[in-house]
Amino acid sequence: MSDERDRLFSGDGPDACFRFDEQVVRVFPDMISRSVPGYGLIVPMTGLLARRYAQDDTVVFDLGCSLGATSLAISQAVDRTGVKIVAVDNSAAMVEAFTRKLAATPPRLPIEVRNEDMTGTRIRNASVVVLNFTLQFLDRAERQGLIDRVAAGLRDGGALILSEKIHFPDAEEWRDQDGWHHAFKRSQGYSELEIARKRSALENVLQPDDEATHFERFRRAGLSRPRRWFQCFTFASYIAFK
Repeated sequence: MSDERDRLFSGDGPDACFRFDEQVVRVFPDMISRSVPGYGLIVPMTGLLARRYAQDDTVVFDLGCSLGATSLAISQAVDRTGVKIVAVDNSAAMVEAFTRKLAATPPRLPIEVRNEDMTGTRIRNASVVVLNFTLQFLDRAERQGLIDRVAAGLRDGGALILSEKIHFPDAEEWRDQDGWHHAFKRSQGYSELEIARKRSALENVLQPDDEATHFERFRRAGLSRPRRWFQCFTFASYIAFK
């Protein structure tokens, strides 16, 4: 699989809902690095946190694994014995591409890739669960239930790592943070047309929550000590513990 430059929203055709299909798979590494400020740091730092909190003879879950960048970072970083990674994504195109990548370059830790909806994934014997830019695509009515199941499947001392686009309740801060993100995308070579068309495509697909909502979900699920360990404009990463 060769990575291509993201030009999916440069045409003048009708806007459509965003979906993780074969077209997105071809450009995904370029798309996410040019759309999410700090993504190139979040991925290896997720591996570093997984290294700290992974436990012997447990499972690390990567829910919404896309092309597997986070799973591979965890595989390189974790040095515990008997650890297995389960990488889940509901996009068949993403799973097929990740599976081909693993066949070409076997990982240091075993990675089981599953094409399934994460809401149906059975979480058990987990020491680390990662949701990197995944929860935001799930219907809001299902989000608490997923976090509840993640918490129930974590072993004591285990960690949930969550990265998301976030909303700011204060209108002025939202305007500033969103504007800075817009400027970042322009600096990455996206045109105003591309930015506007992608925003339209994502409007009813990606629904961000504010930080307080995430922390309340953690609390309800029985997770403690929530921490924000990264933020750049409208994107943030958190960790909470069982």
